[in-house]
Amino acid sequence: MEEFEREPVAPAALKPGRYFAASYAGEHVAGTEFVIGAMFVSWGVGAADVISGLLLGNLLAVLSWVLICAPIATETRLTLYAYLEKIAGPGFIKIYSVINGILFCILAGAMITVSASAVRILFGIPPQVEWYPTSATFILIALGVGAVVSFAAMRGFSFVARFSEVAAPWMIAMFFVGGAALLPVILAGTPSVSSVGSYGEFVNLAETSIWIDQGTEMGFWHVVAIAWGANLAFHGGLGDMSILRFARRSSYAWYSSLGMFIGHFAAWLAAGIMGAGAAMILKTPLTSLDAGAVAFQALGPIGILAVIIAGWTTSNPTIYRSGLAFQSLHPAWSRERVTLIVGVITTVIACFPFVFTKLLDFLGIMALVMAPIGGLIFAEHFLFKKLGLTRYWLCATSAAMNVPALVTWIASVGVAALLGYQMGVHVLFLFVPAWLTALVLYPLLASAMGAKSVDAGVLAASERDEAARQQAEQDYLAQHQKSALVQSGGNRAFFGVAALSLAVAIGLGIFALTTGELDRFQSLIIWPTLTYFISAILLVRREAVAQS
Repeated sequence: MEEFEREPVAPAALKPGRYFAASYAGEHVAGTEFVIGAMFVSWGVGAADVISGLLLGNLLAVLSWVLICAPIATETRLTLYAYLEKIAGPGFIKIYSVINGILFCILAGAMITVSASAVRILFGIPPQVEWYPTSATFILIALGVGAVVSFAAMRGFSFVARFSEVAAPWMIAMFFVGGAALLPVILAGTPSVSSVGSYGEFVNLAETSIWIDQGTEMGFWHVVAIAWGANLAFHGGLGDMSILRFARRSSYAWYSSLGMFIGHFAAWLAAGIMGAGAAMILKTPLTSLDAGAVAFQALGPIGILAVIIAGWTTSNPTIYRSGLAFQSLHPAWSRERVTLIVGVITTVIACFPFVFTKLLDFLGIMALVMAPIGGLIFAEHFLFKKLGLTRYWLCATSAAMNVPALVTWIASVGVAALLGYQMGVHVLFLFVPAWLTALVLYPLLASAMGAKSVDAGVLAASERDEAARQQAEQDYLAQHQKSALVQSGGNRAFFGVAALSLAVAIGLGIFALTTGELDRFQSLIIWPTLTYFISAILLVRREAVAQS
């Protein structure tokens, strides 16, 4: 289970595009979608603002992966933590890794809580919407879910990606059919709208009974900020260097569009429809329902499975990232053991439902803290040479701490926090000034404190070694790329059965949409689901064996 925690990924370990397509679709068509998609409904954001805001915000997120994160990841082949240590020193990385690891633990904990919110239905436990657990059984459920997630994360990137390969296509289908199944419920409860036969009629229904503009402060730009900043820690903050360092090409970052436009666009809209429909069926305010309750009303028993897997597909890679963060504190530590410890901590956090009831506030704070790191790394990687500064100048000194980097981080967060507290800028927008402040401030401070005076010749040998490594990688890929991407023809049967199962599931969603027979739909959707998972697991397993 070589994960290359401290050194560049070897050319033979680089992965083809489908790993990243599955990883992004699986991670971002996930448990948070049930939570955030429903929040737009409860916040009173108008339908037009939701739809147009999500389109723009998700486009900005994809471009951040493509233009900021992926080029640095594929050029260096390092984790964020290894590269940041090279730039900012071992003293800096110890501070950063602890803060970063804790933030990832909380985020992963929220996803485990989402999964547990589905399992609790089987035991008749009421929704957990307080900041603390109100049921001892719920705690046991969270511990069990956390154990499964931690095991998957311990297995490394390849296992996490294969898990997403299986889960992602089905999760996409479930959001589609879940929203389709509850749309007739909303239509029946809206006397002023008689049908939904066009986009205009859908918007009319949405503005009347789903995303109702209640004149709150939340509007178009808030939706843009949520869509762009929800994963800022991963793209603009460069957390996904840990994932994209395995990509054969930088262009694989475009696969993030699967997660953004299927997950953070279509799935958020579908979750909003499911949330509004579930609230109508139960005659309960949406704020009193958790993800499990919403999915159960839409999909029946399969809804429980959907929320469980949705939480897993997000928490698996998040715990993996957190394990890498803490492992960077001491190179001799085993990544597997560190990930296990992180999984235990995360699971304990998951027992407290506040981690998902306050999810968006947490994402805003996380983006604020992580944004300056992305800005200063981007500056050193791309701007230093153009500005006449020596890249990796700290390596030519004996300093353990890059003081300009530390001051930049603190000052950037401080500037953004000042804008929030003194000028009333919403927390969701603060990551933008934090990132830009770091981009500008770090080169100025570094220039004044050593980056301009360091002799670049001292680092010439390491620059030549890095150039040789990159050339060797290109030569290897040119020689092995075609054979590495060939798939076995013997897997076509499993692929065909899996695809047919998803087609049947989508057909059942259309059936529910056109007939309104929700109960029948919920009983029938079980069978294509079982067929899909059997065939998809066998397919992915055969491919993994063939590659090994």
